[in-house]
Amino acid sequence: MSTKMTFQTEIKQLLDLMIHSLYSNKEIFLRELISNASDALDKLNYLTISDEAYKGIAFEPRIDISFDEKKGILRVADSGIGMNKQELIDNLGTIAKSGTKGFLNALSGDAKKDSALIGQFGVGFYSAFMVAQKVVVTSKKAGEDKAFSWISDGGGEYEIASCKKDQFGTEIALYLKDDEKHFASRWEIESIIKKYSEHIAFPIFLSYEETRYEEAKEKDQKDAPKKEIKEQKCEQINTAKAIWKTPKKDLKDEDYKEFYKGFAHDNSEPLSYIHTKVEGNLEYTTLFFIPSVAPFDLFRVDYRSGVKLYVKRVFITDDDKELLPQYLRFVRGIIDSEDLPLNVSREILQQNKILANIKSASTKKILSEIANIAKDKERYKTFYSQFGKVLKEGLYGDFENKEKILELLRFDSSTQENLSLKDYKTSMPKDQKSIYYLIGENKDLLKASPLLEKYTKKGFDVLLLSDEIDGFVIPSVGEYDTTPLKDASSSEALKELGEETIDETTKKSFEPIIQGFKEALGEKIKDVELSGDLTSPIALIGDEQNAMMANLMRQMGQEPPKSKKTLQLNVHHTIFAKLKTAESNKIQEIAHILYDCALLVESGNLEGAKEFSIRLYRIIDENLA
Repeated sequence: MSTKMTFQTEIKQLLDLMIHSLYSNKEIFLRELISNASDALDKLNYLTISDEAYKGIAFEPRIDISFDEKKGILRVADSGIGMNKQELIDNLGTIAKSGTKGFLNALSGDAKKDSALIGQFGVGFYSAFMVAQKVVVTSKKAGEDKAFSWISDGGGEYEIASCKKDQFGTEIALYLKDDEKHFASRWEIESIIKKYSEHIAFPIFLSYEETRYEEAKEKDQKDAPKKEIKEQKCEQINTAKAIWKTPKKDLKDEDYKEFYKGFAHDNSEPLSYIHTKVEGNLEYTTLFFIPSVAPFDLFRVDYRSGVKLYVKRVFITDDDKELLPQYLRFVRGIIDSEDLPLNVSREILQQNKILANIKSASTKKILSEIANIAKDKERYKTFYSQFGKVLKEGLYGDFENKEKILELLRFDSSTQENLSLKDYKTSMPKDQKSIYYLIGENKDLLKASPLLEKYTKKGFDVLLLSDEIDGFVIPSVGEYDTTPLKDASSSEALKELGEETIDETTKKSFEPIIQGFKEALGEKIKDVELSGDLTSPIALIGDEQNAMMANLMRQMGQEPPKSKKTLQLNVHHTIFAKLKTAESNKIQEIAHILYDCALLVESGNLEGAKEFSIRLYRIIDENLA
C-alpha cells in the first residue's frame, strides 16, 4: 500500500526550476548523488565502531552504478546507513533538510551561475530532476527490517510505499528524459566520475554489459557469421584513495581543484588550498580550501561547518563548529587525526586537548596562507570582497592571532582605497601621533563628515569604517605596531590636532550665538564650542556611542542611550557673521536647522523630520520675499 504526499511549496518551486530551466551544467547531478552516497557510507562506518546497536553489522562500503542504455535508466546504489519511511519524508519532501529557501533566494536568472549553487545549498538530490522524468528511491535502514520506496515525477506530489530490498542502503533509479539518455552510457559515467568523484574515499563500481564476437572454431565454418557473446562486467572506476592521505608529491594542482568541487559542492575553483601532514607528538593530516565565493550561509547563525573530522580515515562528524574559529567558517576541508579514539563522542570533542592543539596550529596555517594570497593585490581583492567582514570578527575573540589578523585587514580612507594598516602607518606625517578612524553606516556620509576637514587641514588621513562589525571590534583593538588607534570624533583625538586658538574678541562676539544655540537645543547637546579648523559651518564631536552602534542596538531590540555630543561652530563661516546681528528667535531657528543638518551628515537620519522641513520651508519663503 502506498501513500501520496505533497511537497512543501518551496520544494515545488525548486522542482519546477530543475525540470523547466535549462541549466548549463547538468552533469553535476551525478556528482551530487555520489557525494550523498559517500555521506551515507561515512555515517554507517562511524556507527559500526561507536554504537553497540550497529557493531554486529557486516559493513562492506561501496557505491554501485549501473545503467540500461536502451531504456534510458541510470541507477546509483550504496551500502550505507539507509533511510526509513520518516527519514525519506524528512530528507526528500521538506525544506528542513534541504536549504531550498536559501537556494531560491540566491537565484540570479543566469543559468550558468544558478547551476553552480545546487550543491552549496544541500539541494543536490533534486538536481536529478534536471535529467530524469521520474526518480525512484529505494531504501532500507541498517538494523531495520522494512524497506520503502520514494517515487516522484517532479510534480507537486511524491509517493511512499513499502517494498522489498535484501540489503540495507539506498538505490536511486533515474528514468532519464529522452534528450538526456546519453547519461546512461559507460563513457559518460566514467568521464563524470573521473572529473568530480575520483577521490571519493569509497570504491565506486560500474556494472555494464559488454558484447564481444567469437569466430567459429571448426574449419568448415570459417565463413559463418561471428558468434555474439554478451558478458556482464563490473569495474572499479575511481582510485578510492583519501586525497588528504596521498603524498603531496603524487598530486597535481588539478587533483586538488577537482576534489574540492565535489567535496564542497562548488563549481568554482578554490582560491587556494593548504595540505599539511604533521608527525611527532601529535600525528594528523589536514587539507583546507579557501573558496573564491562565499558560502550562502556565511552570516547566518545556523551556518553549517565546512570542515569534516576523520580519525584514521573514519568519518566522525561534519557538524562541529569548534574545529576552526568562527571567523574562519568560510574554510572548507578535512582534519584527520591519528591520536583520537575512534569512538570519540561529541562531548569529548568539545573539551579535547588534541583537537585544541590541531585547531590552534591549523588557524595559524590558514592565516599564513591568507597572508600569501595578500601578496597578489588583485587576488586578495577577490578574497577580501568575500571574506573581509567575517575576518574582522577574529579581532574580538582570537587574541592569540590578533596581530596577524590586523595585518590582513584592508580599509578605505579619506584619501586612499584598499589600505593595510602598515600602508597607513608608513604614509603618516612625522607629527601624527595616532591612527585615526571614523565609524558610520555609510561610507559616503563618512566622506562628507565635517570632522574630516580638521584632519585634512593637518595632512592626516582618516580610515572610514562602514561595516556593521566595525563598531564592535575596532574600538577594542587599542593599537597597531605600538601606534594607538583613535576615533577621530573623540575629544582625545581632536586634542592631538592642536586646534587654532580663538582670540578673546571673537569669543565675545559669539556669546549671543552660543547662548541662542544652547537655549534652542537644550538637552539635545552636551555643549557648544567654537572652532577655527572647519570648512563646514558646524560639526558634532564627542566620545559618545557612534551612530552604527546605536543602530545595531535598535536591531537587537534595545534602545540606545541618548547620544549627547558637543556642537562646534566654525568662527570663519559667513552664516555666523550674519547671525551676529540677528534677533534671538532667528538665531534659535537657525540653530535647529544647522543641528539637524549635522545629524543628517553624521548618520543619515533625523528624529524630527517634520519640524525640520517646516523650519526650512519658512526660511525659504522668507528669502524669496
